Amino acid sequence: MFEGIGILSLTIWVPIVAGIFVLATGGDRNADGQRAIALIGAALGFLVALPLWTGFDASSAAMQFQERAAWIPLFNIHYHLGVDGISMPFVLLNSFTTLLVVLAGWQVIQDKVGQYMAAFLIQSGLLNGVFASLDAVLFYVFFEAMLIPLYLIIGVWGGPNRVYAAIKFFLYTLLGSLLMLVALLYLFFESHGSFDILTWHRVPLALTAQILLFVAFFFAFAVKVPMWPVHTWLPDAHVEAPTGGSVVLAAITLKVGAYGFLRFVLPIVPDASRELAGLMIALSLVAVVYIGLVALVQSDMKKLIAYSSIAHMGFVTLGFFIFEPLGVEGGLIQMISHGFVSGALFLCIGVMYDRVHSRQIADYGGVVNTMPKFAAFFMLFAMANAGLPATSGFVGEFMVILGAVKVNFWYAAAAGLTLIFGAAYTLWMYKRVVFGPVANEKVAELEDLNSREFLVLGLLAVCVLAMGLYPMPVTEVMHASVNNLLDHVAHSKLP
Repeated sequence: MFEGIGILSLTIWVPIVAGIFVLATGGDRNADGQRAIALIGAALGFLVALPLWTGFDASSAAMQFQERAAWIPLFNIHYHLGVDGISMPFVLLNSFTTLLVVLAGWQVIQDKVGQYMAAFLIQSGLLNGVFASLDAVLFYVFFEAMLIPLYLIIGVWGGPNRVYAAIKFFLYTLLGSLLMLVALLYLFFESHGSFDILTWHRVPLALTAQILLFVAFFFAFAVKVPMWPVHTWLPDAHVEAPTGGSVVLAAITLKVGAYGFLRFVLPIVPDASRELAGLMIALSLVAVVYIGLVALVQSDMKKLIAYSSIAHMGFVTLGFFIFEPLGVEGGLIQMISHGFVSGALFLCIGVMYDRVHSRQIADYGGVVNTMPKFAAFFMLFAMANAGLPATSGFVGEFMVILGAVKVNFWYAAAAGLTLIFGAAYTLWMYKRVVFGPVANEKVAELEDLNSREFLVLGLLAVCVLAMGLYPMPVTEVMHASVNNLLDHVAHSKLP
């Protein structure tokens, strides 16, 4: 018996069905038709997600839009969906990003067009399933299945070393997931035969058991974030992935790991979370500082933004484990902002790569002379990546730093270095690529944005500015859920 009207099911299955339909429409001879079907499917996927925002009760910490039906009764496994103020924004972000990725790859992809579009649509549905699942087995199925489309996107449409990058990405993420499976089975028996995630939040566990579960979940989610030192797969994956793959990887897939900490780790093993918070803060600060320095020496634009993503996600996990409402909400805001900003930066790099077929900073210079519209968009997103006030990049970082000051001034001081490093590596890249005289013939022949590229970057620019100037509509839906989570963590008692 379903509770609700099935909006969450629509957000999952509309893009998946659309993707299957694209696959069923034949080969590349029908490429234009496949693009049109993919665009309709992505647009419908976004439209069916909008009622989650308009109908959401921001004053409630409870799961909303719940759906529940028996799936495998023998093991008490249910098709159980629901979202709260923590998960709901990511369903919308994912659906919106998928629409932009389909538009961005409209003319760029000429080989296996249908399969390319279908992979992103199916990936979108699976990711929404991750954010909406309230049954652990259902979560695990979506969590693992979402690797397959991205593996294919990197491995089929990627660069020269695409197979190596795809296999490395798959093995890293799969290994962590196997440890999580062991943790899920342990919790199943401890909860007397339940896979309901919300039930697990109330299961009393000894500290030793909590720490072992924390370690198992850590490896599953830290690889996805990715946290230092299990981050090495990400630069390879980004460099080899096609532009759309990099956008989805940065904007959405990395968020799954951070989301896992809030949905599983903090509420299920709260005492271990408090016990090991120092370790998590240390790893987060290493990512912020060390990876920021690594980004400074990159000569490949994609690799630079990939390392930038690791540093920004370090800010997110820092915000989560200081156990301050400002910090957790700041981390969530940073996740959403990073979805917009990193996605936009990868699209900007893709625009240049499509014209010059190089990602090397040294191959550019003076782009503003031939692509002024593009240079303006690129400037906005570069500033947002550096945390400029009035952009979305500033809001989350500022909230995390404020939360960190309440806990320990030196945490905040170390985290604040990312604003310096972020400005350094981002502006260094922007200056060398965009400013100065025209560097070579290829730059001299560049054409400015076409209408499709202008639309995609324009939509992201609106999101970056709107969230930077007026973040309250996003933060207010999180308050109740975040406060409820932190209250649970603070007042949990060992059995």
